[in-house]
Amino acid sequence: MPTLTTHLDGARASAGNAVKSPATLHLAFDLGNVTWLLASSPGVGAPPRVRRLPARDLASLWAELDAARRHFRLAADASVVTCYEAGRDGFWLHRALSAHGVANVVVDSASIEVNRRARQRKTDRLDATALLHRLQRYHAGEVRVWRVVRVPSVAEEDRRHLHRELARLTTDRTRCINQIKGLLAAHGTRLTSLRGALPQLAHLTQWDGTALPPGVQERLAFTYARLALIRRQRTAIVHARRTLLETSTDPSVDLVRRLLRRRGSAR
Repeated sequence: MPTLTTHLDGARASAGNAVKSPATLHLAFDLGNVTWLLASSPGVGAPPRVRRLPARDLASLWAELDAARRHFRLAADASVVTCYEAGRDGFWLHRALSAHGVANVVVDSASIEVNRRARQRKTDRLDATALLHRLQRYHAGEVRVWRVVRVPSVAEEDRRHLHRELARLTTDRTRCINQIKGLLAAHGTRLTSLRGALPQLAHLTQWDGTALPPGVQERLAFTYARLALIRRQRTAIVHARRTLLETSTDPSVDLVRRLLRRRGSAR
């Protein structure tokens, strides 16, 4: 009959023969326009390795991944998981990391809780190490530690420029119209219509019947010329967007097309 000692010896032998999961290097970016700060660690208990690299220098980045593996005595082919906050750099770094075999997540910065006292002593190093700790928690199973941004395809991202430029031009058009109306209202006059208003500007008078000051007339002429340019550009983009919606076979564009049709039928 097997003894307790036999069972314990067998358990120890099984534990010794078990395959341990390979260590993973966790790395968080704090992205600046001139330099990047990288904080890396293989686990919660290991002090982070913090290094500063020239921004957008991928050769230095790959070299740092290898150096971090050696520093933490990881295998040369140890897997790497990384993260950075969504912002000015967009998604090109995510694509570069993915192409290099690195598992990266882009994080919505608005979803990250900020300690007010810690924010008062904010530094890039604190940001990078705090992000690193969240990355480790995320891969340990705390999926609610932040909100991960869905990375669009290159084609999807490129199509967004058309809609964003249309939104920007619409805002600029409203701003120019309000500037013209504000300048005229400040001198006690107004235009009945902004269409074809340029010839009228020279004949407008102030509240007392005198001509508008030359500086005001010049500013009105500049603003109206800017408005005319914005209108031409906006018209061109509206036509381009209409063509895209009518001709594209992309599923996401087709979804927009069907939503617009449904909205039109509802009206």
